[in-house]
Amino acid sequence: QVQLVESGGGLVQAGGSLRLSCAASGSIVSINDMGWYRQAPGKQRELVASISSEGMTNYADSAKGRFTISRDNAKKMVDLQMNRLKPEDTAVYSCNAAVRAAGYWNHYAYWGQGTQVTVSS
Repeated sequence: QVQLVESGGGLVQAGGSLRLSCAASGSIVSINDMGWYRQAPGKQRELVASISSEGMTNYADSAKGRFTISRDNAKKMVDLQMNRLKPEDTAVYSCNAAVRAAGYWNHYAYWGQGTQVTVSS
């Protein structure tokens, strides 16, 4: 069984910073892309940032210049450093990873449980 566990959410004032971490565990053979998504109340879930196993990154326009995604392949972890946070960044942030688990040929998407980020004005 594969699990993704996030940590690092919380309440911060506008202009502040938070660092989210996500650790994958279980019978994992390999992980392709990893990423962070967010969903604000009444809105659809959206991609914030993603990173390939080779380290290529992709950011939503809203995250460019403020957020940095990174990963540690050996530890099977992906982090999201969020700086200059704005109230509109308030959302539940979820980790996603394309994982090939033991006994499977293909990679499948797994999700963490989500962590709340609240930015006060």
